[in-house]
Amino acid sequence: MISGVKIPERKTMSIKNKIGIYNKMKYVYIPLISGNDTNITVTVKKGDYVYKGSIIGKRKGDFRINIHSSISGTVIDYEEKYTSNGEKVKCVVIENDFLDAIEKEYENNDITKYSKNDFIKTLKDCGIVGLGGSGFPTYIKYNTTQKIHTLIINAVESDPYITADYVLLREKCEEILETIDAIREINNIDEAIIAIKNYDTELKQIIDNYIGTYLKIKLILVPDIYPIGWEKNLVKYIKKIDYSNIPLEKGIVVNNVSTIYAIYEALKYHKPLTERIVTFTGENLKRPQNVIVKNGTSAEEIIKKIGGIINKDAQYIAGGSMMGKELPTSDIVINNNDNCILVTTKNQNQEIECIKCGKCVECCPVKLSPIIIEENIENQETLKKLKPEKCIECGLCSYICPSKINIRNTVKKAKEKIRKEG
Repeated sequence: MISGVKIPERKTMSIKNKIGIYNKMKYVYIPLISGNDTNITVTVKKGDYVYKGSIIGKRKGDFRINIHSSISGTVIDYEEKYTSNGEKVKCVVIENDFLDAIEKEYENNDITKYSKNDFIKTLKDCGIVGLGGSGFPTYIKYNTTQKIHTLIINAVESDPYITADYVLLREKCEEILETIDAIREINNIDEAIIAIKNYDTELKQIIDNYIGTYLKIKLILVPDIYPIGWEKNLVKYIKKIDYSNIPLEKGIVVNNVSTIYAIYEALKYHKPLTERIVTFTGENLKRPQNVIVKNGTSAEEIIKKIGGIINKDAQYIAGGSMMGKELPTSDIVINNNDNCILVTTKNQNQEIECIKCGKCVECCPVKLSPIIIEENIENQETLKKLKPEKCIECGLCSYICPSKINIRNTVKKAKEKIRKEG
């Protein structure tokens, strides 16, 4: 049994407009960050000419992966810019020559004709990472000798506002199905499952129109509860099994739709991950829509291009309403972690004292006691026993709290505190 909460959807505002493309920026500021890792080796210097797709940085450590230029042009500087983690990150500044020049044309007519080793190498070389927000290098999920039985494509998008995967699946369904089948064949995976919410009749119709020739891919409808899109919940609902740390323990790999399409472009064109679809939405935006954004583009620039905000009392959130992070400014640079920029009016609700209703405990998908964690944030020994490190940062505790306490932020701090102290 999967527990969850029904949350009113706010998706229609961003899917009624066509997908936009923004490529008129004079400069991009490519953040030297991969996931949350800023331990990056810079491979370019001022004055260098770079092609679209040129390697400009390499992540160190165990999860090595490349960072690429999203445009062609000249490296003119290094500058610190805010990113969606709310902190300033060193960026490579590239002046756009508006040619989108690439070093070498490449096209593969049959994307199933990869060995497993070449498949993994291509994902690594092209810098493909999970585009659901984690930024985890995708090749690592497949770089295993363990048998993969099931590939699950997460097309749920639990957050009430985010529609990036929805519009991508709507517009590129045939390519996505082709890629799912290629991944399955290359990695000798028994079955592939696409999961969408049970009310998504439009997506179901589109997928049904194409899926007939793909006998090893099936569509499953999941309940419209939050957080059904959390990987552990999704695996439990679909396969009726649980795992400790990662789905691979049970022979399962989970990718979201945007990641699958990035894999398609890597296999088909050897195209590095230089852009992604981002949902720009919220009640304080004049024209919410999904936009194809080049890595390193200013969110503020795009917001102005699509019509701007309605009133100046704006609140900017990266990552959606439930798991997102409030930003200090709209002038952040987009990177591969960013699936949504939400623009609302600043919250006028005042926190009041906890009324001990217990709702945060009842709704927690990992069975924590969020308010007890908040009360013991300075008590290290008690905090360890309360296990805040299990928190998935879904935001349900804050959403459901009648006292409007931002419990999620405090539990997140407790989680970081426990991890730092080992």
